[in-house]
Parts: sequence; C-alpha cells; structure tokens
Amino acid sequence: MSSLERKREKHSPFTLNPDPRRKTSAEIVTEARHSLRTLRTQRPFTPRDNHRQLFGETSRTQDSRPPSTFSLYARNFEAPDSRPGSGTRLSPLEHDPDPVSPMALPKPPSDPLELKRGAVGARARLFRAGSLTALPPVARPTEGKERWRERKEMKSEEKEVYIFFLIMCLSSGGSEDAVERLCDACDCLHGALAEQGMLGRRCRKRAWLLRALFCLIDLNSAQLNLQLAKLTLELNVSGKNLLNICKLIFKISRSESNDILFQNNSIIDSLLCVLRCEDVCVSGEAVLYCVGTLKFLSGNSALLRLLLAKDCVGVATLLIQKLHPLSQPDHTQFTIGGHIHVQLTATLRNLADLPESRPLFVSHGTLAELCLVLRHHHGDQDICTNIARVFSKLSSYSECCLVLAQTPGCYTLFIELLSKHQWKQDLVVRLLFTLGNLTSRSSEARKHLFTAEGCMSVLLGLYHTYHGRDTCNPCTPFLGWWENKDVLVKLVRVLANMSIHPAVGPTLAANTDLIHYLLNTLELRSMQESEELLVNVAATINNLSFYQEDSSVVRDRGLTVAKLLLKLLLSSSIDGMLEATRVFGNLTQSREVCDFIIQNNVHQFMVTLLDSKSPEVCFSACGVLTNLALNPPSRTTLTQEGAHTKLADCLRDFGPVDWQLAGLVCQTLWNLTEEGGMETGAPSTMNNQEREALLEVLTPYLNEEDALQWTSGDDMRDFHRLCWELEFLPVAKSHSMLLPLFSYYPSH
Repeated sequence: MSSLERKREKHSPFTLNPDPRRKTSAEIVTEARHSLRTLRTQRPFTPRDNHRQLFGETSRTQDSRPPSTFSLYARNFEAPDSRPGSGTRLSPLEHDPDPVSPMALPKPPSDPLELKRGAVGARARLFRAGSLTALPPVARPTEGKERWRERKEMKSEEKEVYIFFLIMCLSSGGSEDAVERLCDACDCLHGALAEQGMLGRRCRKRAWLLRALFCLIDLNSAQLNLQLAKLTLELNVSGKNLLNICKLIFKISRSESNDILFQNNSIIDSLLCVLRCEDVCVSGEAVLYCVGTLKFLSGNSALLRLLLAKDCVGVATLLIQKLHPLSQPDHTQFTIGGHIHVQLTATLRNLADLPESRPLFVSHGTLAELCLVLRHHHGDQDICTNIARVFSKLSSYSECCLVLAQTPGCYTLFIELLSKHQWKQDLVVRLLFTLGNLTSRSSEARKHLFTAEGCMSVLLGLYHTYHGRDTCNPCTPFLGWWENKDVLVKLVRVLANMSIHPAVGPTLAANTDLIHYLLNTLELRSMQESEELLVNVAATINNLSFYQEDSSVVRDRGLTVAKLLLKLLLSSSIDGMLEATRVFGNLTQSREVCDFIIQNNVHQFMVTLLDSKSPEVCFSACGVLTNLALNPPSRTTLTQEGAHTKLADCLRDFGPVDWQLAGLVCQTLWNLTEEGGMETGAPSTMNNQEREALLEVLTPYLNEEDALQWTSGDDMRDFHRLCWELEFLPVAKSHSMLLPLFSYYPSH
C-alpha cells in the first residue's frame, strides 16, 4: 500500500476543517489520486405528491384507515363542557337567568345597521370590530359588598359581549362582505379574550360562545372556518369537538388554493401546540388529522419554510418520542400510531429538502428517533419508505451522515429492511443510496456494514433479483426496468465502497458469486442503455483487482475481465474508457493479460491516450504502459509506437501541476529504457536525441526553486512541495541515465 493510501486510511473521513474555505496540505494529499476509489451517484428522484390525501396507493386496507374526505356541519359538534379544565365544580352563584339564548333570540332585522338605532344605541358599538376589545378588567374575587358588586357588573358586561356577538353572527347572512366582518369580529374577540386572560377554559360563557362559533361553520367559508378553528382551539376544546376542529382544518388544507389562508393566519401555531400538548392515547385521531394538515402544507415551499421557522422538526421529534409507547403490536393504539407516523415522516421528508433543516435534524436527535421508528414499524412499507427518503436526502451531507453512521445498529437495521422489503423498489433504492453515502465517507462504516448479520447474503440476493428482472425482459414496462437498473447502480456502488476497506476487499475479491454477477452485467448490458451501471461495475472490479491474493477470483479470471472491458474502452463514454483503463492498470500485472493487450492492439490505444488533455486519463494510461514495458518484446513494440516522445510531452505539459503524474511518467520511461531491462539483456530503446529532449524537460524539475515556481499561495505551494518530494523526486533520482545531473543539485 502506498504512503498516500496509508495516510488515507488513517485520516478521519468526518473530520471537518475549521475553515471550510481552505484546506491544509495534508488534507489535499489525502484526497489525491489513488487506486481504490469511492463512487458517486445521483440521489433517487422523489416525485411530488400532487394529490392531497392522508394515504396514497398503499398497503393499508381501506377499512383500517381514517378517511381523507368527509362532510362536516355544525350539528357534528357536541355541546361544550364549560367547567374549568381542572374538573373542579365551582360553587353556584345567585340565580340570574340569561336574558337571551341562541335558540330564543328574536328574529333579527333584515338590516343589521338598524340595531344601531333606538334603545340599543348604547350597545351598538359592540358591532364595530374594534369595540370587542373594550372588556373591563377582570376583578379578583375578594370579600365585601363593593367587590361583589363589581364582579357582578363584570359578569353583566361579559354577557352583553356574547349576546351581541351572537346577534351579529345570526344576522350577518352568508354574503362575502358578511364573512369578512365575521372574520374581523373573531379576530377582535380573540384579542379581547386574550387580553383579559379569558382563553382556555376560564370563560364563564365559554359553552355559549362555542355554540355560536360552531353554528358559523355551516356558512362554509374556508377563511372564516380557519378563524373559528383557531379561536376554538384557543378555548381548549377536547374530545369529539377537538377531533372535528382538526378535521375541519384538515379539510381546508386539502385544497392548495387555501394555502394563502394558512400564511395569513397563525393557525399553524395552534396545530403545533396540539401536537405538543395532547395525549396521543386519548386524542390520537385528532393528532392524526393535525399532522395530516402539516403534511399537506409542507408541500408548499413558502409554508415549508414557515414550518421550519416554527421548529416543526423539534415538535415532530417530540411527538415521535410520545408515540414510542404505542409501538408495541399488542397496544390498543398501535394502528392509529402507525397512521400518525405515516403523516409525520412524510412531513419530515419534505422538511429535509431545506438546507437549513439539517442542523435541526442533528440537534434534536431526529435521525436516531427515526431509526427507532423503523425498528418498531419495520413491516409498514409507508413508514419505512418515508424514513428512507429522509435518510437518502440527509445522508448526502457530512454532518448528518456522521450522526447516522454512529447510530447503534443502523447497518443491521438497514440490512433487515432490505431483506424484508426486497420487492419494494423505491424503498430498496433509497436504503442502498444511504448505505452508499455512509460507506463513501467512513472506513468504519464499510467494516460495520460488511460485518452486519446477513449483509452479503442480502446484497447478493438483491443483485440476483434485480439483475434477473432487468435482463429477462427489459422491454416490458410494467416490470419497472429503469427502476431496476437504478437499484443495481446503487447496489454496485455499495459493494465498490465496501471493497476499499483492507479487511473487506480481499474477501469480496474472493467471492465467486459477486464476481459472477459483475462479469455477467458487463457481458449482457450495453453502454447505450446502462452506462452508469457499467461504469460502476468497472470501478468495483478496479477496486477488487487491487488485491492480488491467491484467493482473488478477479485475478484468476483476469483474461475474461480484460475481454469484457474492451467494449467500455472503445466506447464513446469518457467515464467508461477511464474506468476500463484503470482496471487494465491492475490486470497487466499478469503476463497473460499483457499478451492479450498487445495481440489486440490495445497498447496503441494506451499510447494515444497520452495525448489527452486530462491528467487523470494520462495517469491511467501510464499505469498500463508501465506494466507492459516490463516485458522486452512489449517494450520494443511501445517504442515503435512513439511512447517515449508522448511521455516526454506529457511530462512537459503536466509535470509542474501534477507531480504524482510526473513521477509515474518517469517510472514508465525507466521501464522503457535499456537500464530498466538490463536484467534481460535487451537493447536500448531510447536514442541520444530522445535522451537529450527528456533531460531538457527534467532538468528544471529537479531543482525545488525551479520546480515550484509555477505555484502561488502558501497552501498550494506546501502541497506541491510535498507531492514533489514524495511522488516525483525519488523516482526521478533512481533513473540511472540522470545520475550525472544529481551532483549539481542538493538532496532534499
């Protein structure tokens, strides 16, 4: 293993640079080119839910889930309980019959303004929106006639407010203008009650007021109903009334055209308060519709940010914790708890789209809580899929990936879910994408996943399942051919990332079934239809071919691999050609593969690649040529192809900016010269003119001041000096034809 590879293994993949704008030389070196590489891929596409309903096309049977559509009228509400929330009954006051009740009110005049004239003129001010805030202050109950009289006059004034509020409500009709006035009246009444501390269950005429509010629901105005719902929730309704109010809000939220009403109303605060305070065992169905509303609203980008600002992530996490006791299958509320989790995890799925949400998911411990939900509801495909979508989004970012990677038992959990839901493609692909993210960042994650019980059995089973479905009849649309291919792309990426670990890679390279599936994929797929998959397969084979143990199946079947890689090498895909070249760099340690390359003129292609403008392509081509040049007949063939000249040009073009490449070019040139093959007695392959041209290029590279004059900035200069000292200078000094030059330059 090279020095850079050893440093990479020691480097912590999750260590964050205190200054993200600048990297140290050591950090840059650890990210330098190396043989074993992780793979990247796009996150699975999450379709937008265009239909607002509690449940989509899911595994839940229709008779076991609450409805998304229903009718709701004033008659559905119960007569409210006006006693204080403590349940303590108050001592009866002196009998003072109400002068008016909602059922005994006289028929109001056709023109509400007539109420402002005549005997009620003094009270007509109560019709104006602002007048409802003119409640006198609440007097504390004290001893003495004076205080008792004041308290009684307060009670009288309070009745007047409610009476005239009722008269106004019943006389307003259903016109648009009347609805606006009623909304203003509800707003002002809420303000007056809040100012006097009369919200909750502390209103003496709470029952009366609630009945009046419930009656207005039949006006069927979304704007008014939201105002009524907020006021009703502030009056602390419970039981059936709480359920119906939550249903009412849910019904309004089903229409996207009503989203603007939620932006202009603080009803979201009331909904979040319900989630914080309500007992899910008592009010489970009300909580369900409450969370369902938040799920719908989170589909609106403006409301999504509003929910995040109101700490919806924290409230959701708290609710998850409250739901844990319900998660035992024999719990009477297990089913409703599952329904709530579906809505809750869908809301979190939407919140995870916002970059600002990531620190909240971390600070609230939401990821660990979601893993616990997966354990409790591992058989619920809806919940598992929603959480998998959350993980697939957040695991793309270092801070979230670190938290998830350190969650105890997460790898075993994911493997169990993949086994249980292997036919649910959208779940499988997201779990694999998440595992790919974890294993791309952490050596520990690679080992933990590999050692998870049943890991390779499940992964190879998935490969067999989806590779078979994909190749049996790729033209059949209903098999989800493209989705199958995406599963394989993510699966192969996981295998490639795991193989980087030095304790895992040799075992995978010796796995006959795995190598069979990889080679079979190369054989049966075309670059036109499966480019990303074939590139990932080639990268996986490259990682596995790094291990040259006797047990390696890749090494044993090297010639077969070389033949299959020709279609990638000769394709129009730059990525495919590059990955195939990298694999040939490892396979050409075998004489059999070297002979195959020469016989099929692959060496000509490698020499041509030295003209590439890409340092990465030149580096990979040099890797192949270095191994080919060890064989005298191949050395002569490469010389005839002009390899010396192209290598010198490559050194001139890329040396000052890529000392790793410069060092490899020198190694290739060394192998091509007579000195490199002295043990075989082969003739020289470089003439004097070529030597002089090469020395002209190398001379300034051997002096530190000249070699580093092209770099600017302290960080980059330190990095290039380190690469120059470690990767280039030792190789260049070992070249025997350069020995006369070294007496003129000090050692470094």
